[in-house]
Amino acid sequence: MPVRRMAGGLTASDGGVRDYGEGVTLSVVVTCLMAASCGLIHGYDSGVSGGVTQMESFLDKFFPGVLLEMKNTKQDVYCKYDNQWLTAFTSSLFIAGTLSSLVASCVTRKVGRQSIMLIGGVLFLVGSITNAAAMNIVMLIIGRMLLGFGLGFTLQAAPVYLSETAPARWRGAFTSSYNAFVVIGMLSATITNYFTNRIPSWGWRVSLGLAAVPGAIIVIGALFVSDTPSSLVLRGHPGKARDTLQHIRGPHANIDAEFRDIIHAVNEAHQNDMGAFQRLFSKQYRHYLVIGVAIPVFFEFTGMVVIGIFSPLLFRTVGFSSQEAILGSVINSTTNLVATLLSSLIMDHTGRSFLFIIGGLCMLFCEVAISLIMATQLGKNEGVTMPHNYATFMLILICFCTFSFGVSWAPLRWVVPSEIYPVEVRSAGQALSISIQLCISFMELQVFTAVLCATKYTVFLFYAGCLLFMMIFVAVLLPETKGVPLEAMGSIWARHWYWSRFCMNHKEESRPLLVK
Repeated sequence: MPVRRMAGGLTASDGGVRDYGEGVTLSVVVTCLMAASCGLIHGYDSGVSGGVTQMESFLDKFFPGVLLEMKNTKQDVYCKYDNQWLTAFTSSLFIAGTLSSLVASCVTRKVGRQSIMLIGGVLFLVGSITNAAAMNIVMLIIGRMLLGFGLGFTLQAAPVYLSETAPARWRGAFTSSYNAFVVIGMLSATITNYFTNRIPSWGWRVSLGLAAVPGAIIVIGALFVSDTPSSLVLRGHPGKARDTLQHIRGPHANIDAEFRDIIHAVNEAHQNDMGAFQRLFSKQYRHYLVIGVAIPVFFEFTGMVVIGIFSPLLFRTVGFSSQEAILGSVINSTTNLVATLLSSLIMDHTGRSFLFIIGGLCMLFCEVAISLIMATQLGKNEGVTMPHNYATFMLILICFCTFSFGVSWAPLRWVVPSEIYPVEVRSAGQALSISIQLCISFMELQVFTAVLCATKYTVFLFYAGCLLFMMIFVAVLLPETKGVPLEAMGSIWARHWYWSRFCMNHKEESRPLLVK
């Protein structure tokens, strides 16, 4: 593809993709790591809640009925944890996050992404203290909802912050670092649970209270980073935006082309006074809306969200002891971390679609195998558990499934929605994606134990069927976004075999994004 050199990088003369010549500087690494650390609160909470809900000291304090059912040898093995109050402890966080992500979208234009992350960190910090001091279920749920409010704010801001700050050619790696911190948070939580489970009566308080640590990290980190150049320009601070862009690209970098394209993108956004959400639902934004909604919906129906959060309960269901179940979760989280780091290294080389499809195939195989083993072996040992060698094989399958998820759908869920939207609807689009994901998480987690009780092993066959549909959708309808600058992203839609019919000014969008 012929190219011509401009100040600040290369511009494709017919492909619509500009390389600004951005390098990876210490400033951009530090800034992105501070923003990505918002994933710690998401990961720690996901990891700690599943472990705490199978601790006998926690159940004895808040859910004694569940503890009695666990010890009832006549109870159906699939139904031991079927308690709506118990699942509400986990799922209440997500409904609060759904509401707060929409609120965060509305105020981001006024206060910026950095302030949203700061507010989210403070809310999470308060929620963790409330949970640790809980004396009854009501206080426990209030604490969880405060955590959810904090999670919704940080989820809305952090991935977009990373996408707008990172160099285009390394955007996948930097944005997926959010997921790396999610996994680090989950691993930290499962290790914490492993040791606090040995503390009688109050070990669960330590697990829940230590959520204050990642909350404090977010608060402190948000105080030391600036807002993104795009957000600053959008809020009417072009001078500060240029200084910030120069800082993160390096003192000797030529930022003229990139900065002018940011100004151009924001000016186009201001030309239409229609509200961001109203604009997002109009025909010319149909392609952004469909992909931005499909990715989080598909993410939830991989089945890995419930496997990740409820893995200790699943391990208890197949026959592991409490300590063995938490140790299994530690191994599973470690596997996830390795996969996430590998994904960060290869994502900007292999492309997004390839990882979506390969990861989906591996997960489909694992979930079918898990379902078959549960169907043939669970409950055969006097109706209580499965043979130990099959339980161990279950752990291996879940870890392999987690590895496939960690190298594909887990990081790409954050990368793709944060990079596809144009600047005028970026906050609204991200809020919509996050709110849909959290809303589905709430419903899925609230009913999972009941569905497992009712459908038994077939629930994993349902997830496998969903994965097959998702892979076909990605192969046919998702354009490749690897290495494309955000300001030139419209060109890949304008050249797509199907989505081009929804693009405004098709010929204009397929041209390279030039500056005067």
